[in-house]
Amino acid sequence: MAAKSQPNAPKTKSPGSVTNGRAVSQGQWGRAWEVDWFSLASVIFLLLFAPFIVYYFIMACDQYSCALTAPVVDIATGHARLSDIWARTPPMTKKAAQLYALWVAFQVLLYTRLPDFCHKFLPGYVGGVQEGAVTPAGVINKYEINGLQAWLITHLLWFANSHLLSWFSPTIIFDNWIPLLWCANILGYTVSTFAMIKGYFFPTSAKECKFTGNFFYNYMMGIEFNPRIGKWFDFKLFFNGRPGIVAWTLINLSFAAKQQELYGQVTNSMVLVNVLQAIYVLDFFWNEAWYLKTMDICHDHFGWYLGWGDCVWLPYLYTLQ
Repeated sequence: MAAKSQPNAPKTKSPGSVTNGRAVSQGQWGRAWEVDWFSLASVIFLLLFAPFIVYYFIMACDQYSCALTAPVVDIATGHARLSDIWARTPPMTKKAAQLYALWVAFQVLLYTRLPDFCHKFLPGYVGGVQEGAVTPAGVINKYEINGLQAWLITHLLWFANSHLLSWFSPTIIFDNWIPLLWCANILGYTVSTFAMIKGYFFPTSAKECKFTGNFFYNYMMGIEFNPRIGKWFDFKLFFNGRPGIVAWTLINLSFAAKQQELYGQVTNSMVLVNVLQAIYVLDFFWNEAWYLKTMDICHDHFGWYLGWGDCVWLPYLYTLQ
């Protein structure tokens, strides 16, 4: 997002920051202190239209066999109205809400209550308690790196259910795909709004907050640099890495299971998508300790951009294949 940096911003906003042991001028870390008109226009555009973009793609696949121009053509030629398309869209259901709440709670449990043990027997894997980069306020946050463990436990339970336990159908994600979209949106907006309120009234580190004076930019790009609850629940690491990325491969597996159910076979293209994207996800979790030194953790503040993006944009658009 284009936004100009302001080294001479008022000192009342300065974090007195330190990065890698060196003092840095204010405005040179994280997102902007002030907002130019193009950045503000981009922010407002995304806040207004990004949820509809996701809905459009999912609706097109649900109602038009993923022909992305077909809904527009139907409306333009009078063959369909927006109200007709909306009427055919499945609403949120109690079952989907329960499933989603259980899913997020399970990932919170794995993230906060189960210390990593994978690093004890996997050669070359770095897990357990690891240190992040030095923050602008001179703080070195510690993180429990256990994403690979969470992914493995989640998928072992998934396969155990599919082949032994039969607690639920492996097509459960596909069967509730659009109702789950509404649940993901609710969580995305809830956590983004909470993060903004937290930044104003009870930040984890007041020295690492940034206020532009513009509500929309603050909401979109975030106020707090590293919002946390308690010692270990870090908003950025959890929502960037869980639950969306753990769900990524489960979503693919559920779609493969639905293909098997409908046609009696899984196509080569479905196998290829599952394998290649699983490699990508596993690479992410294998290098989760390295991820602590990337832009997401070391530069971005936590706002709607990450909160809603990780809950909705990532799992729904990254799995369109």
